[in-house]
Amino acid sequence: MADLGIARINQEASVNGTLTRADLADTVHRKLGLSRAESANVVERILHHMCAALAHGQNVKISGFGSFILRDKGQRVGRNPKTGVEVPIAPRRVMTFRASQIMRDRIARG
Repeated sequence: MADLGIARINQEASVNGTLTRADLADTVHRKLGLSRAESANVVERILHHMCAALAHGQNVKISGFGSFILRDKGQRVGRNPKTGVEVPIAPRRVMTFRASQIMRDRIARG
């Protein structure tokens, strides 16, 4: 899989150790030669498309990276840990992320 150097982007991420949209856009700019504005637009469009798919109930799978999976959780009874009073927890939809085996192997190697 050609990664265009994106797999090594964490070495160039912000000082605080968090990869941001700006970091992604900068990598697109340097690796593909697009203008900074075009690069930022590409990143925004990809993220928007992923969010729209999830909002419409679709799972998102990125080969070699992982899957964003939607799950519907039913109503259940919870308990207030301070008072012990039972409280109903409403049904809701949650999103989980499952890293691909390739990603897990990369993380394990460090």
